[in-house]
Amino acid sequence: MSDSRPIGVFDSGVGGLTVLREIRHQLPAEGLIYVADLEHFPYGPRSQGQVRALALDIIAMLVGMDTKLVVIACNTATAAALHLARERFDIPVVGVIAPGAQAAAAATRNGRVAVLSTEGTRASSEYVHAIKEANPGILVLSEVAADLVEIVEDGDADSPRADGALQPVLERIFEWRADTLVLGCTHYPLLRPALRRLIGSRRLRVVDSADTTAARVSRIIAVNRIGADAPAAADAGTPSIELLVTAAPARFKASAAGLFDEPFPEPRLVRPVPQALRVAAGS
Repeated sequence: MSDSRPIGVFDSGVGGLTVLREIRHQLPAEGLIYVADLEHFPYGPRSQGQVRALALDIIAMLVGMDTKLVVIACNTATAAALHLARERFDIPVVGVIAPGAQAAAAATRNGRVAVLSTEGTRASSEYVHAIKEANPGILVLSEVAADLVEIVEDGDADSPRADGALQPVLERIFEWRADTLVLGCTHYPLLRPALRRLIGSRRLRVVDSADTTAARVSRIIAVNRIGADAPAAADAGTPSIELLVTAAPARFKASAAGLFDEPFPEPRLVRPVPQALRVAAGS
């Protein structure tokens, strides 16, 4: 039986689009709703309590829009809100930390994994716990690079500005002898060109949670039999993507351009209300 309800995905900005894109590739029959909470961007420097409240409000909005599953496509929000969200809401809620941690545990050959994340994610220690849950023998180095999220949002992911922010962090990682680097923020896969340039011929596997999170979503949908049927040939067209932002729709569209292989929909403005968000009247 087909379930045509959409999947909800959210982040503080464009970073979660890396996860949305992978879900689109792996589950092309599914409708998608993406929320970018630009009014409160970035989440990384905020307290866990603040991020938890923001995340729960967005999930409540998405549940109210009759989504069948929600992906917290932000490592900081996953660390702050995933466990409580699973207690509070009756639909599956998926985070991005466990998939990335499991990918890193499978990738490392010398048992030394570095995690590059925001300060909020590092302070939660969720990646350390998740990697050691997968393999308690792995050593974990947690690193933060200043301004990387803002660099990505500004469209400078492949630029000397990005190189300058990444270089000192990578030098510490090389010195520590990690053989695997986890990109512990959904903005950071957009830094892969800069990372390739800086890593060069040195041996460092770079993993992120976008494809592994999408694979987990696919498994959950299959196990719970809530997948949408592929459109009939006569019904030309692809299931919709709806984009919602809490501020700066023009900035979001400019930052997000080029991430998809299909026409990018116009973002619609939403605004916070008690316990949820609602679409702004007339937008």
